[in-house]
Amino acid sequence: MTVAATTTGYRDRPLLKAPVWTWEIPVYFFIGGVAGLGAVIAAAARAGGADATLIRDARLIAFLGAAISPLLLISDLGRPRRFFYMLRVFKRQSAMSVGVWTLVAFSGAVTASLALHLAGAGGPVSWVADAIGAVMGAVLATYTGVLLGVTAIPAWAHHVRVLPIHFGASSLGAAASLLELVGHRAPALNAIAIAAALAEVVVMWQFDFRGDEAARQMFTGAGGRLARAGNICTGAAPLLLRLVSAWVPAARTVAAVITLGGSLLTRFGWIAIGRASARS
Repeated sequence: MTVAATTTGYRDRPLLKAPVWTWEIPVYFFIGGVAGLGAVIAAAARAGGADATLIRDARLIAFLGAAISPLLLISDLGRPRRFFYMLRVFKRQSAMSVGVWTLVAFSGAVTASLALHLAGAGGPVSWVADAIGAVMGAVLATYTGVLLGVTAIPAWAHHVRVLPIHFGASSLGAAASLLELVGHRAPALNAIAIAAALAEVVVMWQFDFRGDEAARQMFTGAGGRLARAGNICTGAAPLLLRLVSAWVPAARTVAAVITLGGSLLTRFGWIAIGRASARS
């Protein structure tokens, strides 16, 4: 309470400006994450000799996410040229600059990968495109957590080490879940989703038991409750459902649906937490 009472600035204005991002940004965080881990699954499935339709659909998810993501960023920025201005210089110290360039590289790689697949070309160039897409996809799915953590917003900065893992794990579970919902029932997808849910359970434990009291207080507001609900829907709930899916097959479908919803809720929740943290 003492700290909160001293964080007002000039004429009772907050010291920090609350984030002004609109709904497009958390949706971009979600879609970009699913697309990025979709590319990782596509490359891993190809290397493991998985079903060709699974590889194709994973590539398609990556491509569609790569196509939608710039539109969301441009919509938030207001003018297309503002997005292109960010491509004039690469700043490795800036998480935002790294993110934009990662998105461009990722988009090019997954587009080339899908185009080569449709053309029936599966040579070394196709393997390179898949590899680049997987690497850039992994970065795309996790850099958003870094982007939040390196700001001056206390709630985000306090969790700078956990947020990339949190966003990456929820994106991995969402990507596997989306592939399940379009008809794929490979055991490997279920294993991937279980691993992602376990990681989310560890993340929740980190927030609840390893964080200090100030960190736990961040989850008492509306944004915190939203983020916690998202964490439950990507962690404990789908984990339990998937463990019983051997006896109740429909549980796997329910787990996939709530994982997708929880991954989206997580992004909106953390943006709301940041706004509340800046105002306090």
